Amino acid sequence: MGQLTLWRFFSEQRQTIKPVEKVDLTGKTVIVTGGNGGLGFEAAKHFATMNPARLIITSRSEEKGNAALSKISQDTGYTKAEAWPLDLSRFASVREFADRFEREGGRLDILVENAGMIGTPSYEKTEDGYAVIFQTNAIAPSLHTLLLLPYMIKTAEEYKTKPRIVLVSSDVHYRAMNSKSREFVSQPNMIDALSSVDYYNNVSQRFFMRALQARLANHPSIIVDAVNPGYCYSGFRSNLTGIRAFLDYLMESLLAMTTEEGGRQLVWAAVGGAGSEEKIKGGYISFGEVVEPSDFSLSKEGQDLEEKYWNQQLEILKGADPRIKKIVDQYLQN
Repeated sequence: MGQLTLWRFFSEQRQTIKPVEKVDLTGKTVIVTGGNGGLGFEAAKHFATMNPARLIITSRSEEKGNAALSKISQDTGYTKAEAWPLDLSRFASVREFADRFEREGGRLDILVENAGMIGTPSYEKTEDGYAVIFQTNAIAPSLHTLLLLPYMIKTAEEYKTKPRIVLVSSDVHYRAMNSKSREFVSQPNMIDALSSVDYYNNVSQRFFMRALQARLANHPSIIVDAVNPGYCYSGFRSNLTGIRAFLDYLMESLLAMTTEEGGRQLVWAAVGGAGSEEKIKGGYISFGEVVEPSDFSLSKEGQDLEEKYWNQQLEILKGADPRIKKIVDQYLQN
């Protein structure tokens, strides 16, 4: 299972998808980033049917966020959903979200880091100085997660629950590492190397997820996992052009699951596997079960790179928000 063969990919895409996992979320708070559309929206709709006390979706656009709230209410009858602005291409927006949650948030039981973007032909930098795609898909979600972590730990202690952090990934990480790319990310500045190639975002997410879970030994109730939603119809790839857009159209026609079926995978990662939480911790979830990640990520070389990535990214995050150092010192083991 440590490799993704074409046969495995085709088999997974053509399988019968399990029904959505249902639990009672009464009294609990759920955050879904990028919940205004695509997989995040479908997951948010499923969460809405489970009666959470609060359901917060994020969107870069206030108009799209409000439209999603109306659709959630129309489709599910749930009227308590909230749309908060969040633009992961700006560290300032992540800080503003954390500030607001400190004022208004309270408890936090489920955090689904779903927002992201697909690579573009041009290399662009954010106002913070990093590649747009890498900041949006890797660095900023890590900043967002760590800033919200204290509320999840407090929730676990106060309510005796097992909060979950879900990072939406994909099976691309299976093919992200070859001999050339291993040499590439072994450069002294690993972050700059990774940020120049879009599919390394998935490797970075896996590194962050496992490293964070390993450092939460003093808070065993917190569960961190990564989930592969499968290859789905989604607006996520709407900016593709030319041959990439044509090939994607063919792939969707032949193999894609519905966006709603992909949303089920996010929900399972957030609430599924009751009684098997220890197996889920730091796990890679695909189609409703914990599976073995890539051989490289399990190797000594992969683990060394994971440690290197964690340390280099942490320096960036500390610079992005001074609260990060306090959070790491207070809650995480070295």
